[in-house]
Parts: sequence; structure tokens; C-alpha cells
Amino acid sequence: MKKRMSLQDKAEAALKKAVREVVKRHKKTGRPLAIWKNGKTVLISPNEVK
Repeated sequence: MKKRMSLQDKAEAALKKAVREVVKRHKKTGRPLAIWKNGKTVLISPNEVK
């Protein structure tokens, strides 16, 4: 039997999928990604993302 996902699990899965798609798009176009690091917004190369 398939277990039903909680609303929280569904939201987390959707967020992870969205992040993967954004990183993929940025890698394709070469645009930097904005991340939060040490309390500040930092731009990083999409190639630095695992």
C-alpha cells in the first residue's frame, strides 16, 4: 500500500523540486545563483552547486 504524504511532506518535496529546476536553469544559462550565507545575500556560480 502506498502511504499518503502529509501536507508538510508535499510542501517539502515541491520546494526541493523547484530548487532543482532553478539550479538546472541557472547552470544552463550560466547566471549566478543568489544564496544566503553568514547573514548576507551572496551570488555564486551555478557550477559551485552540488
